[in-house]
Amino acid sequence: MLSRYYTVKESGSHEITIQRSRFIAHISRAESESEAQEFIQVIKKKYWDATHNCSAYLIGENDQIQKANDDGEPSGTAGVPILEVLKKKNLKDTVVVITRYFGGIKLGAGGLIRAYGKATSEGILAVGIVERKLMRILHVTVDYTWLGKVENELRTSVYSIKDIHYLDTVKFEIYAEDEQKNSFHEWMTELTNGQAEIQEGERLYLEVDI
Repeated sequence: MLSRYYTVKESGSHEITIQRSRFIAHISRAESESEAQEFIQVIKKKYWDATHNCSAYLIGENDQIQKANDDGEPSGTAGVPILEVLKKKNLKDTVVVITRYFGGIKLGAGGLIRAYGKATSEGILAVGIVERKLMRILHVTVDYTWLGKVENELRTSVYSIKDIHYLDTVKFEIYAEDEQKNSFHEWMTELTNGQAEIQEGERLYLEVDI
């Protein structure tokens, strides 16, 4: 698992007009080729009357799955420019479909490359980018008398609270990087005079807006 990587924040669409042609960028995460292909087919079915539904996706820790489809546009003028934007932005596990409704003015090869690149870039900007950081979940259990102090200190610390469970005792779930584990143990032990129970949990990705 990668320690950190960038991907799109959520699925969404964004439309621009270039020389009377409508370019609608549809963007989504896809963690497998089948997910990417399913997304493309959904868009193609929804926009069946479009002139073109061009697409590209970049999947895998090492970008091992890369595909680009011009869908009838001149070779290399649509799918590849879309894919190149994903690469330049260092995005992973991302699929993009650009729907084009032809407006009557031909753009030429260079114009098409710029148009599909621009539609992709602006679409990604609209839906947003996140950095996914691989974190360790640390479970901290304290008595209710420590609730206020521990919560306040955590919220102003370098650590992030995933959840708080109010049971017979208070159980915090904290995101911490693996290299922070020892310092967290020392800090929490000192903060609670050794009265906190700390256990290591699973590894999860924490998403941070870019």
